[in-house]
Amino acid sequence: MQFEMHDNVKGKAMSYPVTSQPQGASSCCYPAQPSDWNTSLMDCCNDMPICLCGTFIPLCLACRISDDFGECCGTPCLPGSLNSLRTGMRERYRIEGSIGKDWAALTFCLPCALCQMARELKIRE
Repeated sequence: MQFEMHDNVKGKAMSYPVTSQPQGASSCCYPAQPSDWNTSLMDCCNDMPICLCGTFIPLCLACRISDDFGECCGTPCLPGSLNSLRTGMRERYRIEGSIGKDWAALTFCLPCALCQMARELKIRE
């Protein structure tokens, strides 16, 4: 198969040679080095309004976290979405951890994990 170039296009592709390769995502948006959570999982009492909300109305706090993170506020009502949200938060802020640790925190310490996520968003805003 042979391609023919029209006279009005001939030579124009070579008139602007590529001199540099496109770069990946800029480091201005996300930290380059892995970090850790700014507060511990058990530091719930560091921010009393978040602590009270996480203790007595965790679904409301989860909806607020989801909204602050840029997701739909109804996302926490979907199965598995809190784990995805926590993992997404770790990825965005380059926080060390694993999906298994995220699952364990949300399964065994749900109010504390929600409070930690809310504090992290509050600190990083």
